[in-house]
Amino acid sequence: MERPTDAPLAPGATIGIIGGGQLGRMLAMAAARLGYRTVILEPQSRCPAAQLANDQVTGAYDDPQALAELAGRCDVVTYEFENVPVQAAATLDETLPVFPPPKALQVSQDRLAEKDFLNECGIATAPYTAIDSQQDLEKALAGFGGGGVLKTRRLGYDGKGQKVFSGPRDDPAGAFEELGAVPMILEGLVPFEKEISVIAARGRCANVATYDPAHNEHREGILRRSVVPAGISRDVQARAREAAEALLDRLAYVGVAGIEFFVLADGTLLANEFAPRVHNSGHWTEAACAISQFEQHIRAVAGLPLGNCERHSDCEMLNLIGDDVEALRSYLEEPATFVHLYGKAETRPGRKMGHVTRITPKRRGGRP
Repeated sequence: MERPTDAPLAPGATIGIIGGGQLGRMLAMAAARLGYRTVILEPQSRCPAAQLANDQVTGAYDDPQALAELAGRCDVVTYEFENVPVQAAATLDETLPVFPPPKALQVSQDRLAEKDFLNECGIATAPYTAIDSQQDLEKALAGFGGGGVLKTRRLGYDGKGQKVFSGPRDDPAGAFEELGAVPMILEGLVPFEKEISVIAARGRCANVATYDPAHNEHREGILRRSVVPAGISRDVQARAREAAEALLDRLAYVGVAGIEFFVLADGTLLANEFAPRVHNSGHWTEAACAISQFEQHIRAVAGLPLGNCERHSDCEMLNLIGDDVEALRSYLEEPATFVHLYGKAETRPGRKMGHVTRITPKRRGGRP
């Protein structure tokens, strides 16, 4: 099959989206606003994204028949989560453009490879080491002063597949088995003052655009709140943007990515992880910017000019997790509050049901 041209997509073209969750749903919304059709590949029927897309291919992400059907119906393919099988993305990339590139998936799916890659890009991280046995864990913890975060190298999100050791008093016995006796990584604890993230986009012409960093607050491993401005110096903000741009350039990236950082008391930045997709900590861009991260991603993968990332308002984004959604009426009654639900029929503990973004007039002067 002949590979389609890399020319910008004309209105009416079709974008394939692998993954049918809320991020795919919001990408489908943004694509529709720009005149594009969308087809979702997702094994679960009636998924949130399929409620708004033009069509769905129901099948596993690595099913050859489903992938062939998706390729035959689309002009370009993107994805909404980082655990898409790399080989599936690479197979699609042989016949039509896949953005972000499969290499971004390959790097981000393994936490050890991710940390190595960040360091190769000149981006500092917390100290880390590979863990392949209980003995490895005990030796590494001793080297880290008894503290660290043990994580499975693959899969795991929103705090899953992790165990924190606060210091020598925490007994590591059995921890390797507890997390499944799979390849892991131990990351050293760092005395950070806050966590921030940068949402960055890179177009097909290698131009990069970044949104203002957000200050993020997590609870039980799940993002609960993002605030912009982040309350960091202009120097820290500039260095975070530069690191994001270096990462995207090294990957020959196309699309939107989220890069998370720890900020230390002296302004040192340590990258935590990156996600090759639109990111939860960038949902505020829907309400506080003319061009959201979702539209920016569609622009990038479609070969259109990137939009202006400038925000017109300060804001606070809150995730609605589990029963939080029961407070919907109170949020709807608030002035200057943007409400977005994800179309999920079942409420479960820890499940992201939607988000709200409160906007306020943009402050002039002071910290960005």
